[in-house]
Amino acid sequence: MKKDNGLYWLLFAIVVFIADIESKFLIINNFVLFESVNLLPFFSITYVRNIGAAFSIFEGQRWMLAVVAAVISGAIVYLLYRNPRLKKLENFSLSLILGGALGNLFDRLYHGFVIDFLDVNFGDWHYPTFNIADCAICVGIGLFIISSYYKKPKKTK
Repeated sequence: MKKDNGLYWLLFAIVVFIADIESKFLIINNFVLFESVNLLPFFSITYVRNIGAAFSIFEGQRWMLAVVAAVISGAIVYLLYRNPRLKKLENFSLSLILGGALGNLFDRLYHGFVIDFLDVNFGDWHYPTFNIADCAICVGIGLFIISSYYKKPKKTK
């Protein structure tokens, strides 16, 4: 087995996964469905269930979404294995995506839906409710795109 690889970063993916699952169990155990608590004028904790993907697309496609998440998770583990350990930004971004994907996959398999609770709005504008896994995935994708600009050019002879 290759020792200098990014699998070390799986530890961070596990941290993201645990933080996501713990936050969701905190919500499901302390809120009733659609209960909302305003924390700031533009931010609330609101318990909702998402039976689709982002913005409720693919609603009701639980198993298709679970398979996609599992395949993507497997691909990310493979990329981490192939990456050198010191490709920190890329490996960090992949671990964020993996932790988030596994958090939402757990929800789909365990609950049959994804628990969302972070609710942002400004006046009449309302962003779809999301969770920690969604944040990790979005930040991870953004950092992965940024990391693609830091690739070292191949040496020429």
